[in-house]
Amino acid sequence: MKTALTIAGSDSGGGAGIQADLKTFAAHGVYGMSVITAITAQNTVEVRSVQNIDEQIIQDQIEAVFDDLKVDAVKIGMLSSPSIVTTVAETLAKYQPNHIVLDPVMVSKGGHRLLAEDAISALKEELMPLANIITPNIPEAEILTEQKILNELDMKSACISFKKLGVKSVLLKGGHLSTDPNDLFYDGENFYWVKGKRVHTKNTHGTGCTLSSAIAANLAKGNTLLTSVQLAKAYIEVAIEHSLNLGNGHGPTNHFYELYKQAHLMNQ
Repeated sequence: MKTALTIAGSDSGGGAGIQADLKTFAAHGVYGMSVITAITAQNTVEVRSVQNIDEQIIQDQIEAVFDDLKVDAVKIGMLSSPSIVTTVAETLAKYQPNHIVLDPVMVSKGGHRLLAEDAISALKEELMPLANIITPNIPEAEILTEQKILNELDMKSACISFKKLGVKSVLLKGGHLSTDPNDLFYDGENFYWVKGKRVHTKNTHGTGCTLSSAIAANLAKGNTLLTSVQLAKAYIEVAIEHSLNLGNGHGPTNHFYELYKQAHLMNQ
């Protein structure tokens, strides 16, 4: 069985972070493993508090997994402090996994900062060059490239800026533009638009986590980077289209919709 490891924060509401990642791995038939970097007290409305995990425990978790289990792909999410970024980067450099998907999580859906400002430089210098692909949204890309992104031409320019920062490939998500949520995949040489359709729902909690985890799961299964991105995009669109209206804020996506649908058809 193919495997994937998520290194991210825990979401007590279950819609994002470690919980979303493991659900996504399971939905793709991939065995999921986890390294928890922070514990968040959050729901669909807010993040109430965050407790970072000790760096030694984070390192121990990574080493415990790699020393015993085969890791086909790694997804990285919330890393809130410079020391945590450094710990993850140095430990992964030791094991050199074949596939690393980095989702540069900075702010929660409700607006709570999840990455300290003084951790941005560590993320750019130590971890981004280590990843096979990064998956920023437009606000995150603006911070990382220090340039405004107002249209699709700006998206291309930002991708080139990422390459200058040592990034191997990037999926720049276009959901924050007023047009259709088309994402731009840049493999370091060529651009590919991954078309999307806008689903009008407030239930989009954990979409970034889910998309990046789906890319990692597809890479673990042996797909190319471009195919993994395309399959992940299709998966998240279905998950959003059939999202769950839970809680009073931004509800979660439906990670298992296709599996439930198949089970229902089989039982008819």
